[in-house]
Amino acid sequence: MKNWMIKHKTGLIIGAFIVLIIGVVLYNKRQQSLLETGGLEANFEVSGKIADAAGLMLFIEAPSDKGTIPVAEGQINDDGTFEIKGNVPGLGYYFLRLNDEQNSLIPITLKPEDRLKINTRLMDFVSKPNASGTSWSKTMNRYLNEFQRFQEKQQALQLNEQSLSKEDVAKGFSAAKREMEEFSRAQMLKDPSNPYNIILSMDLVPSMSFSDWDPSNLEALKKVTEAFEEKYAGQPAAETFRNQYAQIESAYFEYASSVNGTISAPEIALPNPDGKTMKLSDLKGKIVLVDFWASWCGPCRQESPNVLKMYRKFKSKGFTVFSVSLDDDANKWKEAIQKDHLEWPNHVSDLKGWKSPLVGRYGFDGIPFTVLLNRDGKIIGKDLRGEKLEEKLSELLP
Repeated sequence: MKNWMIKHKTGLIIGAFIVLIIGVVLYNKRQQSLLETGGLEANFEVSGKIADAAGLMLFIEAPSDKGTIPVAEGQINDDGTFEIKGNVPGLGYYFLRLNDEQNSLIPITLKPEDRLKINTRLMDFVSKPNASGTSWSKTMNRYLNEFQRFQEKQQALQLNEQSLSKEDVAKGFSAAKREMEEFSRAQMLKDPSNPYNIILSMDLVPSMSFSDWDPSNLEALKKVTEAFEEKYAGQPAAETFRNQYAQIESAYFEYASSVNGTISAPEIALPNPDGKTMKLSDLKGKIVLVDFWASWCGPCRQESPNVLKMYRKFKSKGFTVFSVSLDDDANKWKEAIQKDHLEWPNHVSDLKGWKSPLVGRYGFDGIPFTVLLNRDGKIIGKDLRGEKLEEKLSELLP
């Protein structure tokens, strides 16, 4: 199943900054030696029968950023039966590799006390392992069968015996990928705590960008993240899934904030200068510029006259500003509002400066920083200032 690794190679990376290798388990030579000498008890078993594979070796390996790490191995008997035992510290992502001419392998997820059984033929090993015995084996069977269909569609498109146009071939590839994605998403939503979601989740990761990515994938990833944290609390797999979900969510938020209006702005509910709590969500129905600034920020104060100009020009058409200050001195904050004539009514601050949780929630590291919201409270622009802000508002509010 070499193509499985090729297909997911780009799926493991968003740009060059998100690496998606889930639940890597380090299984070093010392652990292997302890297992062989009886100093470490076996806590999982993979057994069964693979017809026509007598004498071949089976390997269980863990992928890592330094290559694959051996976990356990065993030879297939003359009658096709085999039994492999080993030890894993917790839920993890592995390959079951058959040492034949095609270098066949299938992705598996092992956890302590798993007793995985395989009953198949050599020619069906990668697509129809007929696995049983674990909470995730049925899901794996369905996934590998679906993936086989996906590969067949890809190969047919590559051969292009129907002489399709380049555009139709591209559409075919996209449709095949979308079907695979829909299958994995449906399975994840159906059974969020299933260990095999580690594998399924890779189909929901955008290969290079979010341009053709379905944002409903976030819901599936979120549900699995929460289910893993509950069922596998304290295990690296749960923590890794949480971190990776956060990275994907943040990356998509950044993309969506300047491209489409599909992501709702995180809620902001903070005191105004009079101590009254104001909520961003209360401004739904208006076009809102969320403006992060501070009295001590020179560029922010220089931009203030333009924001005021935009407010006066478009407020009668349903535009307003929601200013969020990163000040930590209430008096200086209030003085700046008065001195710069920031006459819109929506000013809030938690007076925590850069320690405000909104910095991470909105994902910025410098001010002034703005987020433009449509009437539904969804993000349609980011970091708009000067002429760009006026152009955008003129489009929205002619």
